[in-house]
Amino acid sequence: MSLPAQSSDVDDSMGHLPREFAAIMRPELPSLVHEIGVDVIRAFPEYAQLLNGPNAGSIRLGVERSLTAFVDRIADPTSSTAARDEILRTFGRVEAYEGRDIETLQGAYRLGARVALRRAKSVGHRYDLSPTLLLTFADALFTYVDELAALSREGYTEALARVGSPADVHRRRLLHLLLAGTPLTHSTIGELCEQGGWPLPDRVTLVALRDPVPEQVSAGLAPDVLADLGAPQPHLLLPGPFTAERQAALDVVAAAVPLVVGLTVPTAQAADSLRWARQLLQLVDEGAVPSARYLDCADHLLTLWLLSDPALVAELAARELAPLDQASGTRRARLAETLHAWLTTRGTAEQVGETLGVHAQTVRYRLRTLTTLFPGQLDDPTHRFAIEAALRARHVQGGADKGPR
Repeated sequence: MSLPAQSSDVDDSMGHLPREFAAIMRPELPSLVHEIGVDVIRAFPEYAQLLNGPNAGSIRLGVERSLTAFVDRIADPTSSTAARDEILRTFGRVEAYEGRDIETLQGAYRLGARVALRRAKSVGHRYDLSPTLLLTFADALFTYVDELAALSREGYTEALARVGSPADVHRRRLLHLLLAGTPLTHSTIGELCEQGGWPLPDRVTLVALRDPVPEQVSAGLAPDVLADLGAPQPHLLLPGPFTAERQAALDVVAAAVPLVVGLTVPTAQAADSLRWARQLLQLVDEGAVPSARYLDCADHLLTLWLLSDPALVAELAARELAPLDQASGTRRARLAETLHAWLTTRGTAEQVGETLGVHAQTVRYRLRTLTTLFPGQLDDPTHRFAIEAALRARHVQGGADKGPR
């Protein structure tokens, strides 16, 4: 059945659903995504590594978008599904790269539909919805699943043409096992290393790449590099120490696609290296780190640490910098700036003044004010460290010149 016909069938089914039904179902989506994930892992254990691995966030986002698109179409049949469509094609590509039959994924889709229907029945009892309405919903839901399956089959068929040799498939599975935290002594890892001709290293470096990755990147990789370039968040695993030769090779890759190099870690901690690399990519997107085609986590460790938990940093700043709230807006910003400069340099008033471009006497006045606002705290190492961490975090977030909020 062609995709346009399927879309038309879904729209016909949804045409009999009241738009208010979308408002009833929408609050159910976050918990429904979780419930579907639990049931899918129980029924299809092979998906446990994916749903608990480094791509889990992207996979859950894809499931969430698929469900949201269904509800959106009930509310507005003309709503766009472009973002959802590409994610579903990617799901199909991953199945091909993993060496699984597409029927496994489609079975997971059908199971997800049954879980959603079970939830809809529960909601129906809660809101006293008619059985006819729930039957119409079920018809639309399973027709919609056929549409999702067709999109994933497109991606699956496309990927089969370039999935690579059996050894490539083994290496991708090995990469996913390593990133899922599977013990290195696991028999499957040993078998895959042997089948893929890949000796297990003591240390590895993970690399996060921007999506999409140009095709020429794969051809230029060293034979011992494990890669998943078709994943929603493409990445590489470089075995052994991070040598000058490795860096030179990545310089070539960065010319084709922006990347972030994670830290070199023991192989059992491979997922940490990739997590840090992806966090740095996110900080670039948020504007906290300047964009570049090649970034190294080793150059941004303090930033990664300070911004690893924004909510906690905000709470720390609110507590430690609360005394500054006693000053007015502009004066508060200048005091925060002076405090940050003094804690960073621990220099004299003259040195701090030179850093800030103000007179030393102005610095002395501000420091006396700060000593009054923070009685005893600036002499206490613990408080001083916490205050400096809060100010540094706000500085890298671009808010240091605005003072405490």
